Amino acid sequence: MLRLPAFRYFAPDRLDELLRLLASEGPGTRVVAGGTDLWPNMKRRHQRAETVASLMRIAELKGIDDSHEEVSIGSATVLAELAANPMIRARYPMLARAVSSISSPPLRNMGTIGGNLLLDTRCTYYNQTEEWRQSIDYCMKEAGTVCWVAPSSPRCWAHSASDAAPALAALDARVVLNSSDGEREVPLLDLYRDDGIDYLTITPNEVLTRVLLPSDSDQTQCSGAFWKLRRRGSIDFAVLSVAVAVWRNAAGIVERARILLGAVSSRPAEAREAAEHLIGNQPSAERIGEAAQLARKAATPLDNTDFKAQWRGLMVERYAEAALAEALGFSNSRFRPPHPEIST
Repeated sequence: MLRLPAFRYFAPDRLDELLRLLASEGPGTRVVAGGTDLWPNMKRRHQRAETVASLMRIAELKGIDDSHEEVSIGSATVLAELAANPMIRARYPMLARAVSSISSPPLRNMGTIGGNLLLDTRCTYYNQTEEWRQSIDYCMKEAGTVCWVAPSSPRCWAHSASDAAPALAALDARVVLNSSDGEREVPLLDLYRDDGIDYLTITPNEVLTRVLLPSDSDQTQCSGAFWKLRRRGSIDFAVLSVAVAVWRNAAGIVERARILLGAVSSRPAEAREAAEHLIGNQPSAERIGEAAQLARKAATPLDNTDFKAQWRGLMVERYAEAALAEALGFSNSRFRPPHPEIST
């Protein structure tokens, strides 16, 4: 049985109390919400902490507020609550589908939206027990100097594992970060770096407190789709996900589009060239296919997860085509959703 190491644990009731704690305790402190990522990582000694501070007693970090023009989601909102929320399902069904695909029901009732956005990057050579990693020598992401996926590379290629991140980025979401120095608001994609080790731009004393969804990304103005590939129909992390959001005018012309790929690089990868290929045109099966081919260029899948990298690269094109076809109202007869439980 893997056991947690010793650490000090705090569960403050207020955000200001938490921020003071982070400022005073220093870099040895980690924040935890549902714990579905941090606790297993600490048990396997991937991550360490002298002090752990929980978000789960802070009421202001929970819940979904649509009383203003933008929808505000507290970072400690449980995934199951978010996926089942009638307003989210009606206005942002693509997000509901993405969140409902995460892991399994027990973990969706523990994990939070903020925790999923800040998930540690993953790799076949990293997400193993301490003894396994010692036996082959530690990789660059742990205490070694070599990336076992690409031994000649100077960087770590562990991939982004979040399902919520591509969906929210496609919907133009922003996040609010708080620290004892104040508050800042950034586009969701600005939260990430393309580096398997240093993959977040958030500072050690900052807390992700809210996710903001713009009103012009809801179902009345934007059509979207989310497709996910994994070995099993539940529990497993994605080896590829595709989130698509498309804005069209009254004549049906595409005015704006975003295509985000998950699990194919160390951050959610935006397929800008593919999205731009749609803009200014009436959608057609031919143009969707061309855009899907361009989406493949934004992905850098490697042998650091399930399935061969070459096949995953091919699936980027196939899944991008399927997601675009669904979002734009074209037949999906060639590509049935691979896992019916992610349907909203």
